[in-house]
Amino acid sequence: MDTFEAIKTRRSVKNFDKNYKMTKEEINQLLKLAILSPTSYNIQNWRFVTVTDQTIKNKLSELSHGQPQVSDASLVIILCADLNSWNKEPERYWTNIPEEPRNALVISLRNSYNGKLEQQRDEAMRSCGMAAQTIMLAARSMGYDTCPMKGFDYDSVGKMIDLPDDHVISMMVVVGKKLKDASPRGGQLPLSDIVFENRFKNV
Repeated sequence: MDTFEAIKTRRSVKNFDKNYKMTKEEINQLLKLAILSPTSYNIQNWRFVTVTDQTIKNKLSELSHGQPQVSDASLVIILCADLNSWNKEPERYWTNIPEEPRNALVISLRNSYNGKLEQQRDEAMRSCGMAAQTIMLAARSMGYDTCPMKGFDYDSVGKMIDLPDDHVISMMVVVGKKLKDASPRGGQLPLSDIVFENRFKNV
């Protein structure tokens, strides 16, 4: 499936075949694609908790207001981010470049994030958002469907997965074989309502 088709056919599916199991190789392939998502400074601050255990998926479903796609999908990916990744051996983010520019990047990175909690969190959400889209489009290209989710108890899920204190949860994405098509699209706004050339005018 080409990229255009994956974008056009990606939908937020709610009904999955609970008996279908993705292979470990497929899950690994999906994650290898996910980590090609862009991050500022190549910081790679996302962390992925993958869940295939049915007991844990059932508990996650309970913490997601009983939404069945969480327990029925083959895979649940909890997208988290390390807020302090900017200060944890940042040299490793640029191992393939010469020492001088690498050191300059480390200094710039630390200046950008040190003491700036809002910036750290904003970056976490941006990074996880881009990774989530990569996951959804890659899964669609592999013949699977997905549903991005924010409707769950973040604190309880964090405790359940032993989320470190300096990490945050951004969202979840469930992946599996659909049993039922998504409802028709609610309706897309025309480009004239949402696209502005060069600047906002007469809004």
